[in-house]
Amino acid sequence: MVKLILTADVTGLGGPGDIVEVKDGYGRNYLLPRGLAIAATKGAAKQVEVIRRAQETRRVRDLDHAKEIKSSLEGLGSVTLKAKAAAGSKKLFGSVTSSDVVSAVRAAGGPTLDKRAVELAGHIKTLGKHSVNVRLHPEVTVALAVEVAAQG
Repeated sequence: MVKLILTADVTGLGGPGDIVEVKDGYGRNYLLPRGLAIAATKGAAKQVEVIRRAQETRRVRDLDHAKEIKSSLEGLGSVTLKAKAAAGSKKLFGSVTSSDVVSAVRAAGGPTLDKRAVELAGHIKTLGKHSVNVRLHPEVTVALAVEVAAQG
């Protein structure tokens, strides 16, 4: 087990400034290379307070901004996404990814989203309407209706 200080929100683990103890491989191979955490040393422990204060000042601004983005996404209604499908069937060639959803929102005149904020319930492999969650902030989540249509 290794002690780390989180620098960003990690689902199921904690938020910025939290000191967590995780397995060696998870910390070394996932959290540290992605910049989601730093090693918990004496010097880094002093930085925890700085990280928390910066996060608090950002959180208020981000919460308001997240609510603005939520209202603009809700204003879009349903977003149409084009994908290649088998003729005479509702099956897609491949599946819809979070990047595809972000591109469709952008094409519909919506805001630019981070693909990591888009949470797909599972693989979308059929035509029709699907619900996708967009987590804009720990306190703000939007259910977005995505309609997958055949391309061409």
